[in-house]
Amino acid sequence: MKVFALYTTARVMLFLAVYGLLWLIFGRWLEWDAVTGLWTALIAMMVSSVVALVILRPLRDRLALEIAVRADRAKKAFDARQRAEDGG
Repeated sequence: MKVFALYTTARVMLFLAVYGLLWLIFGRWLEWDAVTGLWTALIAMMVSSVVALVILRPLRDRLALEIAVRADRAKKAFDARQRAEDGG
């Protein structure tokens, strides 16, 4: 679960960095209200998602591997319990 927390934190921090950068760039020219903030958040979400595909790939691969190992372990335990139930 440590990798999950690390990956999630990295994604949130990347989003906040992109949002802050967009706010710094366009803050002088736009009148800020709830709608502008929402549009900025949506754009930041799209940009940070594309950037995360490239930058966070090693961390995402580690997370996927950890999930696959856990799923395999759970499947083996389930199969063992099912065999024990069928045999008994």
